[in-house]
Amino acid sequence: MTKLFTTTALVAALALPTYAAQPAEGEKLAEDQSLSFWILDAIKSADPQLTSSRTDSDMIRQLFEGLMNEDETGAMIPGVAESHEISEDGLTYTFHLRDAKWSNGDPVTAGDFVYAWQRAVNPETASEYAWFMELMNIVNATAIVNGEKAPEELGAKAVDDKTLEVTLTKPTPYFLKTLSHSTTYPTPQKVIEEHGEAWTRAGNMVGNGAYVLKSHDLGVEAVLVKNDQYWDAENTIIDEVKFVTVNDQNTGLTRTLAGEIDWMNQLPAGQFPRLKEEHGDSVVAPPWACSYAYIFNLSDKGPEELKDLRVRQALSYAVDRDIIVDKILQGGQEPAYFWTHWAIEGFEAPEIEMAGWTQQERLEKAKALLAEAGYGPDNPLELTIQYNTSEDHKKLAIAVQQFWKAIGVNVTLNNYEWKVHIDRLNNQDFEVARYAWCGDYNEASTFLDYFRTDGYNQGKWSNAEYDKLLAEAATSENPAELYKQAEQILIGDMALAPAYHYSQPQYIEPSLRGAPLDNVMMSWYAKDMYRVAE
Repeated sequence: MTKLFTTTALVAALALPTYAAQPAEGEKLAEDQSLSFWILDAIKSADPQLTSSRTDSDMIRQLFEGLMNEDETGAMIPGVAESHEISEDGLTYTFHLRDAKWSNGDPVTAGDFVYAWQRAVNPETASEYAWFMELMNIVNATAIVNGEKAPEELGAKAVDDKTLEVTLTKPTPYFLKTLSHSTTYPTPQKVIEEHGEAWTRAGNMVGNGAYVLKSHDLGVEAVLVKNDQYWDAENTIIDEVKFVTVNDQNTGLTRTLAGEIDWMNQLPAGQFPRLKEEHGDSVVAPPWACSYAYIFNLSDKGPEELKDLRVRQALSYAVDRDIIVDKILQGGQEPAYFWTHWAIEGFEAPEIEMAGWTQQERLEKAKALLAEAGYGPDNPLELTIQYNTSEDHKKLAIAVQQFWKAIGVNVTLNNYEWKVHIDRLNNQDFEVARYAWCGDYNEASTFLDYFRTDGYNQGKWSNAEYDKLLAEAATSENPAELYKQAEQILIGDMALAPAYHYSQPQYIEPSLRGAPLDNVMMSWYAKDMYRVAE
């Protein structure tokens, strides 16, 4: 956790260095400065306040810009806010905006941020990420989300067109890290009011990012072109970005190796060793702040069988994580016995008892627990695993089906397209579901807050002591020990069966420069990239 802004009583206006594409000495730029990026699923929403998808956010980050950006290492650097101040008590942040414009030439103002943030917490917007604004601890965010106060009472106000003042309910050490998240991006009020839900269509959309949306053939391709109104357009080298949807990873890889796609950031399971040998430095697998798990539905709509802790423990113990990472994925992933990704800044891994057992010991304990719970050959446990369309998710689901069959559990597999999968999760319309969480900012709370009673928490697990620890951690100067305790509660009650921590096995076309491989968040900005002549 960064302490830079909390070590002095009053922080004067801080202007941090910006980061832009800078060709190295001796590099010659290619004539073609386009970038084609592979995505697995169609863009669900290009609206900053409505998206909940990592894929959507990757595109939105090119079209809009928030108060802060991330550099190639993940450090926070100025975006629209060129400087900021923090009050002595740590409760008031004052941001000073640079001269920035919307793509239609209108100035970007503090009021645009106020409008967007009020829109995010307004129940009428139905933002899946309204809780994120609560997590930021902005004054009145929770009351507004709950319908108890008007959006206008949110603790964010435009002092003038160039000054945004944000008031928090309590000191929040990670607050600045939240400001590169798409939910906090400004949105153009008059455009939204003119076009309604159609405002994000090509031709209607107005953004303040380095690119504008030229065309969007849903589920096929979105094309973005350089925004000449962007404040740093003269340092933006990539002039066209394509998001190419290919629902099958193997087909995506074929198209990538054929030169149709420049960057595929999720190689098919098991392909990394061969591709690394064949393509050398073009194939890499840096750690990525995402964790993969099987979520149990513990809501009233969930199966009664999963309410029994012994059943959940048995299911988690039976998952052979070494087979998953060493035999199926083979791309630098790490077995997961806890939820938070091991590479998150400042995170200290908890001691989880089952991590020290052999897989044979886990299997024996799993069988004994199921027997205690009343399940066996004459009364087998029957469960359904839901996953979204992907050859890799299918491979893993089949593997888990076999792991659980070995302890006497009969599993049915249900496959849905991404949008349906998420809708079913949000409605608690599942038994066990494949899920992955990618951090929204580089601090452990971004993972742990998912399981708060009032967090995103699609399985509806709830634990008062867990909630209390996270509340304490939110204002602690050294929350690592509190996070460790929270992880132990989470796994002790087995709210999920963690499977693995991500790396990001990827292929990057040799002429492409600037991919943020040292940023565990993998937040990328095409404006910071370029292509060299071969």
